Amino acid sequence: MLESLGWNSARQAEFEPFQRLGQVPGRVCLEHNHVFRLMTAAGELLAEVAGRVKYAATGRRDLPAVGDWVAVKVDPSGSRATITAILPRRTSFSRKAAGRETEEQVIAANVDVVLLVFGLDKPENPRAVERYLVVARRSGATPVIVLNKADLQPDPGALAQAVATITDVSGGAPVHAVSARGHDGAVALEPYLAPGVTLALLGPSGVGKSSLVNRLIGADLLQTGDVRDWDQRGRHTSVHRQLVVRPLGGLIVDTPGMRELQLWDSDEQLDETFAGIVALAADCRFRDCQHDREPGCAVKAAVDAGTLPEDRYAHYLQLRGEHAATEKLRDARALQDEKRRARVQGKALKAMQKSRDR
Repeated sequence: MLESLGWNSARQAEFEPFQRLGQVPGRVCLEHNHVFRLMTAAGELLAEVAGRVKYAATGRRDLPAVGDWVAVKVDPSGSRATITAILPRRTSFSRKAAGRETEEQVIAANVDVVLLVFGLDKPENPRAVERYLVVARRSGATPVIVLNKADLQPDPGALAQAVATITDVSGGAPVHAVSARGHDGAVALEPYLAPGVTLALLGPSGVGKSSLVNRLIGADLLQTGDVRDWDQRGRHTSVHRQLVVRPLGGLIVDTPGMRELQLWDSDEQLDETFAGIVALAADCRFRDCQHDREPGCAVKAAVDAGTLPEDRYAHYLQLRGEHAATEKLRDARALQDEKRRARVQGKALKAMQKSRDR
């Protein structure tokens, strides 16, 4: 059972200290109002996070997320379960939490392959693809771009052009045009699923992620809906991130559509996604060229010559600016977190000292 969920010998070695305490491993498949649904060898159960784990957490990233492997203490009666620890994450999808908070929000953990899904019912948007690629590559998972709703593009030439446009900015990531509701369904995506492999779907609202999940699973497990007629924006048919097991093997994480995807700690992945611009930058006159107003900038020269699209160049500067701004806020938050950890450790040491003096 656990092997089909992605459990292996490395996980077992990490879990040994908890097993000696009589605890069991579980994988988070759903979170709802701070209650987590877990998949275990004995079946599904509901659990809450232990108070000491909450107390030690400096932010959301220190609490369980969908896809996490956790250690669970089950009450002898079987009526209550408590998450006592989170096992190390192999991969982690993070973004800056929506709004003004400077906090890392973990979208999904321990994902092997991520499908970045976009709809062909609207003009292709290379800039959105670039942003999602940066987040996907930062996670450590393998990115795959999926252009869904190919059945709504009857012109083969137009379809081929859409695929070519996205391939130009994919940075080597595979690009597939599929139809979750078409005759062939999502056959091209089957090779990415295998027993124990976790696949996640990320993308804007209304691109058909839930329909793709249903097609890959082979059942209408998730609710689906049409885009709104008046503005062609998607309805949130998925309202919670959840992990589901595929009968033919593999696991799939479905996520709600995200209207805001701000970067978090993604400098190297920016360079990977915009490798062409990084290559041009090697010929700039100044090593620390910002590719803005400096003389002798090879990147600006490529834009002026028409060999580098101006909108791609502008988006690169925008994402780099976002990253720099978030990095400053993140450093300030890290300092606050470190001070909080020191206070927690200080209180714990004082408590220990008092108990010894009694």
